[in-house]
Amino acid sequence: MDFLLNPDWSKINAQSVLIALGHAFFTLSLGMGAMLTYGSYMSKKDNIPSSALQIVFLDTIIALIAGIAIFTSVFSVGLDPAAGPGLIFHTLPSVFIQMPGGFIFSILFFVLLSIAALTSAISLLQVVVSYFVDERKWNRHKAVILMTFYIFLLGVPSVLSYNLLDDFTIFGYNFFDLVDFIASNVLLPLGGMLIAIFVGWIWGFDKAVVNLKEGAEKLLDERPWLITFWKIFLRYFSPILIFLVLLHSTGILVKILDLFN
Repeated sequence: MDFLLNPDWSKINAQSVLIALGHAFFTLSLGMGAMLTYGSYMSKKDNIPSSALQIVFLDTIIALIAGIAIFTSVFSVGLDPAAGPGLIFHTLPSVFIQMPGGFIFSILFFVLLSIAALTSAISLLQVVVSYFVDERKWNRHKAVILMTFYIFLLGVPSVLSYNLLDDFTIFGYNFFDLVDFIASNVLLPLGGMLIAIFVGWIWGFDKAVVNLKEGAEKLLDERPWLITFWKIFLRYFSPILIFLVLLHSTGILVKILDLFN
């Protein structure tokens, strides 16, 4: 609890901020097709600014609850809290073995994890399914079955990365870690940067505001500074900050700084 809730402010620097921004991309599903697809199903009565704030708030609260549940258990048995994605499959099972009633808790945990994975898979599958249904005029059943099959095949090496394919590495990564690195560290910030540039400069900020005001006209008309604030960030700060996140997450920024040092 002290580790989570009593931060060492002296360690807050530019690098830690970039790491936090990179994590925000992943946990909020920014820079990917999921939010665009969800947005296409929103009605004109939905309040986008309010919805965005609620999502950020609830995501943060759930992350804190998960952190308290997981890291207190990991620290209590003296295991490494920095195991990354492997924490679920390597560290946590060791925690369950050592705790009273761990067998029952392990079953409950992995059942809930399976539900979370299944709902996330359905959510992300909708992105590619929507494309083939809307743009290619495929039958929805055909799109769902074929895309599920292809994605399942692509996921098999990830499943085997910590057992049968444990010794198989690409650029020092096993298949699961490589896919995780490409998706989280490259594609998400790259997608976010391109979306910010497209909305702010190509599609046009004024057109974006028209859509933003649907369902939130009173809120934004009474607070015009919000639109100005968003415009400045969207056009100038967001692309630059996201580009720095991209350079940092891929390790390029560290190499550039090493050259100057």
